Amino acid sequence: MLLFEDIVRAEKIVSKHIITTPAVHSKALSEAVGEHIYLKLENQQITGSFKIRGAINAISNLSPAQKKAGVVALSTGNHGRGLAFAANLMKIRCIICMSKLVPNNKIEGIKALGAEVRLIGTNQDEAQLEADRLSIEEGMTYVSPFDNIDVIAGQGTLGLEIHQQIPKLNFAFVPLSGGGLICGVSRALKSLNRNLKVIGVSMDRGAAMYESQKAGKPIFVKEEESLADALTGGIGLDNKYTFELTKQLVDEIVLVSEKEIADGIHYAYWHESQIVEGAGAVAIAALLNKKFKPNGPSVALMCGRNINMEKHFSLISAKS
Repeated sequence: MLLFEDIVRAEKIVSKHIITTPAVHSKALSEAVGEHIYLKLENQQITGSFKIRGAINAISNLSPAQKKAGVVALSTGNHGRGLAFAANLMKIRCIICMSKLVPNNKIEGIKALGAEVRLIGTNQDEAQLEADRLSIEEGMTYVSPFDNIDVIAGQGTLGLEIHQQIPKLNFAFVPLSGGGLICGVSRALKSLNRNLKVIGVSMDRGAAMYESQKAGKPIFVKEEESLADALTGGIGLDNKYTFELTKQLVDEIVLVSEKEIADGIHYAYWHESQIVEGAGAVAIAALLNKKFKPNGPSVALMCGRNINMEKHFSLISAKS
């Protein structure tokens, strides 16, 4: 399982290739919530999301033979970008498989980084079959977007940064999908602050980890279109790590609606001067809509900015 030491080792690798993103106090959100609220602006990261952290750590830990064969992944976009960036950095072949529901801006972003994109079917399970075939038939290493210890440890470096920037926190609001981000961040933060509570935030349609935790085991959850498209997709019925780690490390999971996500994107732009995608807005949405009332200083993790800009313009132009 994931150890704090895994994250510390990952930080030594990952920090050479990324930027330390800002953590800022939000006056507007603090006034709205009634507590000191900070924003971790990971939407300003290279490639536009946190995913680059796990991708760099995972590729760096491959054997020479694995690097020669190349890597393949299933992605809704941001993991693909991160893996494409990391593979290009290390001159490794990279193929990204995804469903046809993934927004075009994310597809083009991955291609621009030098990776091959294969669009398969209308859900992540169909795309997974192609990734599995490439792994078996061509010997490529499959890098899970979340259910991989090196990926989780890489994402955990965000937790180390948050603690260094805001050492006295009571709560962390973290986007939740497959669990790689929240498990890594939670392990890092809770290792450094035993009293800190981690609140996972997902959308209220097709929230696979939330439904699986309720069921007590990984289950199939129908994938639905969402503004928080980076949070869609299953966790895998054969989930090795993140289901149990989420159970151990996440204190509560809350859900936000599509309107609340849209309002979060609008709020981030007009009140915080930040461009965020749907997944990057869910933590703000949870706080604004009082899904969980924090007691004491808290951080909301804004995990990405890779949104179709025409869509973004329509959302920020709408009346809140």
